Parts: sequence; C-alpha cells; structure tokens
Amino acid sequence: MASDEAVMSTNDDASQCKRFAVDKGYWIDPYISMLAMRGSDIHTPEINRGYYARVKGIHLLLEKFLKHTQCNCQVINLGAGYDTTFWQFKDKNLIPKSYIEVDFQSVTAKKCHYIKSRKRLLQNLTSEDGEIKFDHYDLHSDIYHLIGADLRNVNELEAKLKSCNVDYTLPTVFVTECVLVYMETNHSNNLIKWIADNFQTAFFINYEQVHMNDKFGQIMICNLKARQCDLPGVSACTDFQSQTQRFLTNGWEVADMVEMTHVYASLPQADVQRIEKVEFLDEHELLQQLLSHYCITYAFKDPNKIGLYTVNFSP
Repeated sequence: MASDEAVMSTNDDASQCKRFAVDKGYWIDPYISMLAMRGSDIHTPEINRGYYARVKGIHLLLEKFLKHTQCNCQVINLGAGYDTTFWQFKDKNLIPKSYIEVDFQSVTAKKCHYIKSRKRLLQNLTSEDGEIKFDHYDLHSDIYHLIGADLRNVNELEAKLKSCNVDYTLPTVFVTECVLVYMETNHSNNLIKWIADNFQTAFFINYEQVHMNDKFGQIMICNLKARQCDLPGVSACTDFQSQTQRFLTNGWEVADMVEMTHVYASLPQADVQRIEKVEFLDEHELLQQLLSHYCITYAFKDPNKIGLYTVNFSP
C-alpha cells in the first residue's frame, strides 16, 4: 500500500514538473513559482508535452463547465496539492460561487503558509474586500477554501465541506489528478458514491493512468514501487471499461474515458504547433506510448437536464 508520505511526495514531483514546463514556455502560469520549488531534475520533451496535455485538457473541460453554468456552480479539487488553477481562472474572470481545494493536512498547511507569505496569491483570494480566515491547515475566503481532510474518510470530508458552506443543490465539478489510484478501490468507490448520493448535479474530471496491464504500464508500476510508492487503486486503470464502470456502478448517469493521445489532438492546434517548437522531440513513439497510458475520465449526473453532455472534448 502506498504510504501517505510517498503519495504526498508525488505532489511535489508533479508541481516541480509543471514549473519546469512553465519555465520552458509550454504554457503561462505566473503562480506556480510561488508554490513549487524549482527541481534539480531535467525533464525530457515528452514529459513536458505530457504535462502540457494534462493541464490544458483539464482546463478545457473545467472552462466548458464554468461557461455552461455561467459560473453559478462550485469547483471542488480533491487532492489539489499546489495546484494554481484558481488563480489562473480568476485572471480570466472565470470564478464559481465557491472554489474548494482539499488535501492532506500537512499539504494544506504548507500551501496556507505559501499563500500567506505571497502577496499576489493572497490579494486574489476574495471577490472584493472579503475577509480571509486562516488556521494551521485551513483557509476560508468568500470564494476560495483550502481544507485539510483525508479523502478516504468521507465523514471527515463532509464535516470539512460544511465549514465551506458547500451547497449540495448547486452544479458542482470535481477534479482529481492521479489521486484515486493512490487509494484502495473500496475507499475511492465510497468517495465516488458519496458524491453521487449527495450532490444533486455533478460532473467529475479524473486524470489518471490507463492500460497498466501491458508491458509499458508494468514498467511504470515498477518505477513507482522503486520509490516506495505503490498504486493500490491500479485495478481501475486497466482499460476503458474499468475506468468508466466504477462511476456507472456508483450512482453516475454517464461516464466516458479519453486517452491523452486524443486529448492532445483535441487541443487548439495553433497552440500545439507552438509548443512543439519549444523543444525538439526525437522519440515521437515514446510520447505516444506515454500519452496512451494516461487518460481523462469524465462522468456526470444531470437530473435537471442542464446539458452537461456538452462538456466534452468536441470542438
């Protein structure tokens, strides 16, 4: 089983990878350097393009959801780490009624500290001149909340969401990036079901591994094990059916999975052509292998028929 410390270290790795790609010019994020230290590793072009596709793919769906609901909605990022999406979207004037980030308390404590000590992060946390409340590992403003909770304990999560004045009747989008795979499947299934049972209208965006039973996938698993980081939820990362079925059997109406190869091809091609000039890529086959072993699965329940089926990777 993956230790909590090993799982939390993946947040540091992902944040450093994103910062490296931003520093190279793959996309603009003026906030990542305020939360993520510059790592010592040099990342290959295929890794950088993979992170580009990851960030842009999630942002594409998130932006579609926000625009479709006219921002009369909530965003809940589970296992958010040092994610900067809130600040990036605030610059676009795309902020929901409530934006909530959840992670382990030790992670949120560090993020609270960074936010407090970086004026640019702090001053963008409210809609106008609203009050900001801090404690050791939680932060609350009128539009942004950062809470420490263990996602394996839905009772704890529910109690912490109450402190954010979460509205279960408001359309809500959930985001997870390589989070569910680090949980035992009974815990991730409980979380997915709890969300479906409690939120009236919901959309779920999950970025994660897929096709982990083939040779390339097994190498990925071995590499993580060498870092004392197992994947207890990897059984859900076998194929399209395993990725979508866990949502369909736990209260969600519709679920679909898109390989990152397709996501990459769905992004605005002018920008893709721009980033492909940032670094020369010799091993195109390796990029395709990498992209084909990650996916974005999205699911929704839309009993009020507000049209969540339009939130997808179609133009």
